[in-house]
Amino acid sequence: MLDRFGVLGRLKPRGRRRIGSTDLTTHLGDLVLPNPVIAASGTFGQSDELADVVDPADLGAITVKSLSVEPWAGNPPLRVAPTVGGMINSVGLQNPGVDEWCASGLPALRDRGARVIASVWGHTVEDYGKAAARLTRVRSDLVALEVNVSCPNLHADSQMFAHDPAATAAVVETVVAQVGDLPVFAKLSPNTSEIVAVAERAVDAGAAGLTAINTVSAMAIDARTRRPELGAGTGGLSGRAIRPIALRCVRLVSRALPGVPIIGTGGVASGEDAVEILLAGATAVGVGTATFEDPRATVHVRDELDEWCATQGIPRASDLVGALEEPA
Repeated sequence: MLDRFGVLGRLKPRGRRRIGSTDLTTHLGDLVLPNPVIAASGTFGQSDELADVVDPADLGAITVKSLSVEPWAGNPPLRVAPTVGGMINSVGLQNPGVDEWCASGLPALRDRGARVIASVWGHTVEDYGKAAARLTRVRSDLVALEVNVSCPNLHADSQMFAHDPAATAAVVETVVAQVGDLPVFAKLSPNTSEIVAVAERAVDAGAAGLTAINTVSAMAIDARTRRPELGAGTGGLSGRAIRPIALRCVRLVSRALPGVPIIGTGGVASGEDAVEILLAGATAVGVGTATFEDPRATVHVRDELDEWCATQGIPRASDLVGALEEPA
């Protein structure tokens, strides 16, 4: 994907740059990060693919592409379709499986000094538990675990786990039982009217925090062929177009669950975007699709957030969290 922009091969690593005097330290419960910018799952690869242009240690953390118990081939092509304000993807969670990632993907990130958040998915509650259990062997190399519940539950007529509060709770409880004190973040779907109920059940089941949001269900059609552009028919919309949706979801969930850490993700492409999602109630900021347009998007967002706070006289980025003023 990066190659189509013709930039990856020409970029060189950028040194660390501090623009303002802002304290960017971020507390996600007991997890402390040097800054709130986190590479979103599926957009930074599964190892150090982007390390030649972005030092992984410069980011708050990196969430790797979601992993399943066994290798998974993903969906048929085409898998990505550009659209106004973003893109629609139907990659289908392709991954090498947990064991292979632990052996070959994780060590490269560890050696780069990255703070790694692993992400797991499955088609049954048992799948999630098995994937989480296999990650316990590399517990010391992880800072958290994200549970991607935006997958079809084969035991419930393929309804998405993330659309069912009870199913989400079952997954989170199973994963938490496997990983002990490793913080678990449940990734919420915007494609349900029950997002608050799902979030509440996830936290009740032991989630230390939440990631909000995942992609928005969408479709692209080729008018000339009269067929869907994506091989799987439909996919998930991401990018700038979904930022207003992410802001709304983060606000809803943060108001319902004050004090619960939220990684606000969806359409963040600038420092000011990051400010907005923090004001809505997010504790940290996930940067995803922007990385496909600019591989350095994560560090740009970090530096722009720093500069914005310094310009506005805000000493700590954490002062922005949930500071949105309600309409009169």
